[in-house]
Amino acid sequence: MIVSSTPMTLAEKIIARASGRTLVRPGEIVTCTVDLAMIHDSGGPRRVKPILERLGTGLWDADKVVLITDHYVPAHNDETRQIADITRTFAANHRIKHFYDGLGICHIVLPERGHLKPGMFVVGGDSHSPTGGAFGAYMFGIGATEMAGVLATGDIWVRVPETIAIEWNGTFNRGVTAKDVMLFLCGCLGMEGGGYQAVEYSGTAIAGLPMQERMTLSNMTAEIGGQTGLIAPDDTTAAFIRNAGADPGDMAYWHSAADAAVSERHSFNASQLVPYVAAPHSPANSAPVGEHGNTAITVAYIGACTGAKLADLRMAAEILRGHKAASSVKLIVAPASRRDQQTAQDEGLMQVFEDAGAEIFPNACGICAGYGGTLNEDAVCLSSTARNFKGRMGPASAQVYLGSPYTVAASAITGHISDPREFLYDASSRKGISS
Repeated sequence: MIVSSTPMTLAEKIIARASGRTLVRPGEIVTCTVDLAMIHDSGGPRRVKPILERLGTGLWDADKVVLITDHYVPAHNDETRQIADITRTFAANHRIKHFYDGLGICHIVLPERGHLKPGMFVVGGDSHSPTGGAFGAYMFGIGATEMAGVLATGDIWVRVPETIAIEWNGTFNRGVTAKDVMLFLCGCLGMEGGGYQAVEYSGTAIAGLPMQERMTLSNMTAEIGGQTGLIAPDDTTAAFIRNAGADPGDMAYWHSAADAAVSERHSFNASQLVPYVAAPHSPANSAPVGEHGNTAITVAYIGACTGAKLADLRMAAEILRGHKAASSVKLIVAPASRRDQQTAQDEGLMQVFEDAGAEIFPNACGICAGYGGTLNEDAVCLSSTARNFKGRMGPASAQVYLGSPYTVAASAITGHISDPREFLYDASSRKGISS
């Protein structure tokens, strides 16, 4: 790899390498070689198979394709069973060795199986594919038609994006999470805040986050309109990748140059952030949890790629331990991956959920994507998912609020939207919490 002396952002560095160039600049259109393509059962084989057949071609490199079932899991009727059959047959016919069937949500399974590392250029057949940016990889979502082109050729064209730099310094207070960061940013920047741009998160507060919290930041970059959400790799990144059985490689180059040009720069004080909740029907309808008063809920949902990873399950269990969900609330926990659920089981977290009266759902997208059960008419749900668009999780009459796993768990206990810090401060010095 030839390195340019001109300062570039992390996004520009990755795109330059993928396009075989020493330097790229925002606005340029370049053709990039894809390092990895991720597809799932919903937008994958059933969509791309007919296109590939019309083109008369197979996969450019089956070893660089990861196929995961997560949307229609478990199959529960003839349609979903047919989708599962198409997916499994596609994997077998194309000899896709990286096929993970029913092991969890694609955005969680992909990194936990060691497929992501800094500097990679990756496409995913899902809008929350920016999750991969937490590992210093340029990963973004594309539709089935574009994915078919990638699967056939291994290439895709992109317009080099400008970068929005978002810096969080200081320390997040107890009870404040990456989900709160993103709900705050959704309200602050809006749903199109990132435009076509890459978003890069940095600062001492970001550096202090564990990988699964960083994944939430990158994942929800889609909610502010960014193409990808990057976090420069560090020792935390390397440790996660090694634990997944992979080699993080040489990470030194995969950082933005200090003097690289960015389109916007935002700086925030982490210690000033409080838990946030988004009201129906947009993540941008966000405000501090206290502004939602005592809004009664009927469902508390701890699930999805932004709300049921092991780190999320630990948060929820910390609140729920020794408590029961209110009789008026249906508490649902859907761990994001089988591996995370097993670890949660070993740590006693699943028993905490069961003792609290939770119903345990499969390791899948589930209600978040409107599959595997939906909300009832007129339900009022507080969810740890990334989106609360009208009708996404069930009937249009359902009201869906968004919050962190801490906030969802606390609200499940009280029966109304509640500040989780009331359950977290030291009981020996109960001085209350001001927002």
